[in-house]
Amino acid sequence: MIWAFAFGNFAIGMGAFVVVAVLSPIAGDLGMSKAEAGLVMTIYALSYAVLSPLLVSLTGRIDRRTVLISGLAIFVASAVIAALSQSALPLYLARVLGAAGAGIVTPIAASVAFSVAPPEERGRALSRVFAGMTLAQALGLPAGGFLGYTFGWQSVFVVVAVLCAISLALVIALVPRNVPSQAASLGTLGAALADWRSILSVLVTASFTAAAYAVYTYVAPLFEQTMGFGRDGITLMLVVYGLGAVAGNWAAGFITDRFGPFRSLLAMAIALACISPVYSLLPIPVPLLVTTAALTAFFGWAFMVPQQARLVQQTPQRQSVVLSLNAAAIYVGASLGSGIGSLVAAGYGLQTLGFASAACWLLALLHLVLSEKLAPAQPAATSSAADAAASR
Repeated sequence: MIWAFAFGNFAIGMGAFVVVAVLSPIAGDLGMSKAEAGLVMTIYALSYAVLSPLLVSLTGRIDRRTVLISGLAIFVASAVIAALSQSALPLYLARVLGAAGAGIVTPIAASVAFSVAPPEERGRALSRVFAGMTLAQALGLPAGGFLGYTFGWQSVFVVVAVLCAISLALVIALVPRNVPSQAASLGTLGAALADWRSILSVLVTASFTAAAYAVYTYVAPLFEQTMGFGRDGITLMLVVYGLGAVAGNWAAGFITDRFGPFRSLLAMAIALACISPVYSLLPIPVPLLVTTAALTAFFGWAFMVPQQARLVQQTPQRQSVVLSLNAAAIYVGASLGSGIGSLVAAGYGLQTLGFASAACWLLALLHLVLSEKLAPAQPAATSSAADAAASR
């Protein structure tokens, strides 16, 4: 069942982010400017941030299998509409629809995986579910870019639709009815939003993601300018980032189960604050750059597993809603980090991005420590409370 969720996240992750690799073909084919084409990603991110918590809450009392099937079906429909789009408007609408489907599937899959796993294996269960997203970055984006430039950008969405249809079939076959889950409602969402301590913890995700995207968004032009890389060099570095992300996500479950969520996050933020300035010291020997990129991706993608485990431990009575807010925070952070990087690069040059990212990581570290000190009081027996909340 968990691997079905991972495959679904791979298909959704590819469908969500692959537009970054084919913005130029989209713009050229539909007669859009690069800025207008960029809205294809922005609209998705904003729609996800708004719709995911609402839809998870509204469907909170419906059988999880039914909701997951519905969410995947919606994403399939959105990919088909995108592939058939002949102008900007239907493509934008397809992205809103896709965000709605993904906003249901990703947090609910994480919540179900956490609920059904033994307490000592919950970190690893979350890492397996989230592995699909990291594989989408490592494999889906390069493959999608190749398809888009070779066969047209519509072919990418055809492939995404097929992959999501396969995921839908896997969920139908492998996920039982009445799988253990936690009931949720708009009242649950309201309570989560009113709990400012919990929201402060959720926003750690936005802080971490913003710090990562402040430099990651611009690595291609940065490497071109400082290292003299062309197509092959940039492709190699993207592969390195992808492999580092996969390794980090895989190791994160073991790290979280061994050291606990907070200490794991603390170590990751410190490591990234130390690594990031290297990007402002380019050019450096290629082997050192490869090592830096791999470590950046490893720690930068590993943080999501302990963060999800931490949020569920803090508020086990609202785990599905909190995980949907956490998923929304990823897109808020990515947008914020890209904006910070744009301002820094425009004002001070691309080579200052490493120092800017390091400063963002230090702020994220302070945010983490503050949110931990002010975290919601946990039940006396966290694991028991979580187990009880996970069944209905």
